[in-house]
Amino acid sequence: MSTAQTPEVLWAQRSSKTDPEKNFIYLTITVPYVQKSNLKLDVKSQSLTFSGHSDSLKRDYHVELEFYGEIDEAETKINHTAKNIALVLRKKELKEEFWPRLLKDAKKVHFLKTDFDKWVDEDEQDEAPEDDLAAGMGGMGGMPGMGDMSSMMGGAGGDFGGIDFSKLGGAQPDEEEDEDDDDEDMPALEGEDEEEDEEEAKAAPKKTGSKIEEVA
Repeated sequence: MSTAQTPEVLWAQRSSKTDPEKNFIYLTITVPYVQKSNLKLDVKSQSLTFSGHSDSLKRDYHVELEFYGEIDEAETKINHTAKNIALVLRKKELKEEFWPRLLKDAKKVHFLKTDFDKWVDEDEQDEAPEDDLAAGMGGMGGMPGMGDMSSMMGGAGGDFGGIDFSKLGGAQPDEEEDEDDDDEDMPALEGEDEEEDEEEAKAAPKKTGSKIEEVA
């Protein structure tokens, strides 16, 4: 049996002293092609444990996190795709200040990274636009049973229904069109320049008067 791999975990946060819905942690566990039937996710007030297996990659995943502070596990929101598991964890204590870190232990771990796509500075979070994940996951199933997650995964391992291909790199349709447009700037073939020069000479107005020679 192969040793379980620790998946990459990305995180960001928001804080609020008055609004619980704006006082939360973004957490994304990168586990490609792990179906709902092959995973176990346990979220508690001060910890999270994830285990999963990818049939297509033949890979096991496992990670345990002990949080810096308490969360309200009943308010946990989950979005499961073929690429990852994204969670919104509501911090229990309403506080204007950010958590200084995600984990209780201050020791740095290699698999935990800042999610710069979602991160904003503490003094700029009121100016940050409403994030699609937090708003869009309002209707997702919470922890009990994780019932709504089955529709996110789509069944067969070859289903890519949850992946946003625009974030995966490579040429996109618009980029391919731009490449086609570049063909218009290709240099003319041999012989075409001479024909164009002759046509321009015919179209140009004829100059009148004699040439003025420079006097030394």
